[in-house]
Amino acid sequence: MIDEAVILAGGLGTRLRSVVKDVPKPMADINGKPFLEYIFRYLEHYGIKKVILAIGYKADIVKNYFGKKFNNLSIIYSEEKELLGTGGAIKQAVKLSEGDNLFVLNGDTFFDVDLRKAYEFHKNKKSILTIMLKQMVNVDRYGIIEIDSSCRIKKFSEKYKKNSGYINGGIYLLNKKFLLSLDLPEKFSFEKDFLEKNYKLYNFYGLVFDSYFIDIGVPEDYEKAKKDFKRFKY
Repeated sequence: MIDEAVILAGGLGTRLRSVVKDVPKPMADINGKPFLEYIFRYLEHYGIKKVILAIGYKADIVKNYFGKKFNNLSIIYSEEKELLGTGGAIKQAVKLSEGDNLFVLNGDTFFDVDLRKAYEFHKNKKSILTIMLKQMVNVDRYGIIEIDSSCRIKKFSEKYKKNSGYINGGIYLLNKKFLLSLDLPEKFSFEKDFLEKNYKLYNFYGLVFDSYFIDIGVPEDYEKAKKDFKRFKY
């Protein structure tokens, strides 16, 4: 099992500014604790021992709160001095990892994926990149991802009105050597400039989970997380 994860925790959180001010989005208060703490507890449950936090906006708030350890998780910081985009932040952070494969998570979403199943799938497919997918209704807030019968990603679609489909759940399993072998710029979007431009060239896979998902990027879902996380199971 993989024991390292990168968490993207450097976003500006502009859509959430009306209710969460002056802190990075993953530090948004959920019932007296930052959202990020719930992600840490979840990762710890699945045997993750080392977290690389990709930070940028108001980075000191994150570092001062968590320091170098949370319970049994060791924390390393990958700090961007200028905005690198999600891709640039991941590229910089994975250089601090030790293993060949690692999990990458968005720091403003929680998706209750069985990480052991995800790893088994990734390993059995000999995948270089696996995206955890969530079946969603009313998907106009998200882009849609289509997979074929072997779970290989065959299409990314823009945000549009559609009743249901698979969305990117914000958790990836990534082969570090593959990512670093590509001639990628310092600043880029992982979704637009990497995933959507390379899925036809390489075998990227999608694994569907029908488990709890929340994205705190908009005020109504931030409020929903506060209610839901009163029964947080990790």
